[in-house]
Amino acid sequence: MSSLQISLAVAGGLVLVGVVAHGAWSARRSLPKRAAPEAAPVPDATAPAVREPVGGVGPHQGEERLHGPGSSDDTQERLEPRFDLDPGADTEAQTECDFSLPPLQGLVALERKPGLDPLIDAMAPVMIESVVSGDAALAAMPATRRAGSKPFAVEGLCAASGEWEFPVAGKRYRAFQCGVQLANRTGALNQIEYSEFVIKAQAFADAVGGEPEFPEMLDEVARARELDHFASAHDAQLSFTLRARQTAWSPGYVQQSAARIGFIAGNIPGRMVLPAHESGHAPIVGLAFDTQAAMADDPEQSALREITLSLDVPQVLRAEQPFARMCEAAMALARSMDGVIIDDNGSPIRPEAMEGIHADLEQLYDTLDARDLSAGSVLARRLFS
Repeated sequence: MSSLQISLAVAGGLVLVGVVAHGAWSARRSLPKRAAPEAAPVPDATAPAVREPVGGVGPHQGEERLHGPGSSDDTQERLEPRFDLDPGADTEAQTECDFSLPPLQGLVALERKPGLDPLIDAMAPVMIESVVSGDAALAAMPATRRAGSKPFAVEGLCAASGEWEFPVAGKRYRAFQCGVQLANRTGALNQIEYSEFVIKAQAFADAVGGEPEFPEMLDEVARARELDHFASAHDAQLSFTLRARQTAWSPGYVQQSAARIGFIAGNIPGRMVLPAHESGHAPIVGLAFDTQAAMADDPEQSALREITLSLDVPQVLRAEQPFARMCEAAMALARSMDGVIIDDNGSPIRPEAMEGIHADLEQLYDTLDARDLSAGSVLARRLFS
């Protein structure tokens, strides 16, 4: 074999090796990022206990900060989220901005007592001649606790405590009241739903030997329409989409990355939540990705290119600084997962847009506070559901 033939054979072999290597590298590069094995953390006896759980941008309206009992101007300045963003920063580099939040100081939940409230419920008192047992009241309850699409409820005035509560077996009650919610996210209470409320309340009253007193239907329907108009104008549900710049992500990689900044698994595959600091409150921020990918036989082979962070503003306490924390979470994930935060049009969201949304939300919070429907309160969570 001549030297020319040997040289050509060697060159051909090198080309073949290069093609194979490039193919293998390309195939490996196209695989989604997977969760890395992590060593179990060593418990720290001095650390506080871990708290247990609880797109585009569509801003709505708010101005003053929440002032809890004993708060001062200095304290409130520490509570205010810091948007340490450079408005002139390049949109592609925005995830490198310093977005830090101070720790929460003395979170205060301004709650009304759960139960029927004339602010958002049409209510009918039921007078009875003698005390009624909780067992009898429970037996008289309607089969369904709704009138159309609106929640229906019955409360009893406990003879022992003098407090209104949902009837409990073994207790005795000296009065009752029935109520139906005036509005929720399905719309305002209408005349058909009010009529169904009357039928259910009358049947309950008859069963316990009581006499109901119903408010005027037209007045309550008008009140429902006004409340629904207010709620519709001041509802706000925000979302950010995080898109992979290059390599896709596996569900496990997303879950691991989100868990590192405080997210926990939700009730549905493909859902995670950032829990509230106080039990019994709605999660601060939700994270969602493709449910089918999460339920695949081998989820680590599934490729995700987008995840969504969402905030249901009226459901979360203002003191949690939810929008600031959603921005913080989005930027932290963008940095760690090599992603970019985009809007509905697929364009990167600029820092000044986040500042503008925050200002609008402060106005919204103030408006809800003035209406006694503060974000995250029992009444707000009922109305905006």
